[in-house]
Amino acid sequence: MPRSILIVGCGFVGLPLARDFASAGWLTHAITGSESTASNLQREKFRVDAIDIGDGSSVQRLRHDRFDMVIHCASSGHGGVEAYKKVYLQGTKNLLAHLKPGLFVLASSTSVYAQTDGSWVDERSAANPARETGKVLRQTEDLVLGLGGSVARLAGLYGPGRCVPLKKLLHGDAIIEGQGKRIMNMVHQLDAVSALRFLAEQEKPGIFNVVDNEPVLQRDWYCWVCEKLAKPLPPVGPPDLTRKRGWTSKRVSNQKLRSLDWSPRYPTFREGISHLVADCAPLE
Repeated sequence: MPRSILIVGCGFVGLPLARDFASAGWLTHAITGSESTASNLQREKFRVDAIDIGDGSSVQRLRHDRFDMVIHCASSGHGGVEAYKKVYLQGTKNLLAHLKPGLFVLASSTSVYAQTDGSWVDERSAANPARETGKVLRQTEDLVLGLGGSVARLAGLYGPGRCVPLKKLLHGDAIIEGQGKRIMNMVHQLDAVSALRFLAEQEKPGIFNVVDNEPVLQRDWYCWVCEKLAKPLPPVGPPDLTRKRGWTSKRVSNQKLRSLDWSPRYPTFREGISHLVADCAPLE
């Protein structure tokens, strides 16, 4: 019998992840909180249902299904603290209460590292976020880790149709904060997908940073991209200290994951963003 997996969330990471598992022969079931999204995905090669994971009675519909793996990569939909509590903390509690997977994988965020001094951080480093949204993520991480699950801390995601700093640059809203020395940590969509699949297939519990090989100064990122686009550098402005997940500046290491023989397809932002810069496709 092929192994079975439940993918929670059909967004920027969840949808290509479900397609990847289905193509590899896994019995794949994906859920989304949107009825319209579920309806639009009925022609996929895997089952898709609309289930509100923040509602225990909705999740209970899955109680007769058996999954070897569950990967929770749903997003808060740009919501605030209450959305985080519903999707991450309560959603995880509901999934764990009604399902008994062999491994539960949570897609979290490197934003839980609150360091601002530019230091290197790895999975053993302190993760004490100042923002309430980050604290919710940490509570959820601890819940998953306490049950022998896996936490994948994803860096800033980008890929086809999505790249926040590039979108700001193209729209004329970009600012180089301070002297541009804030450090950015990024990971391409396809590398996030491959890392999550890798952790599931290897059945690896614990914390893993999912990030490319090279943290980059904000100014250096804009210098490289602006040169490719023949655009002037954005103006300098004050740091944005109101970021939802907090203002941080640190270098996130992926050494732990790479030591297990995972490696990113796009080792730095240069390889990953080249096609986006070339196409300058509309970005969400």
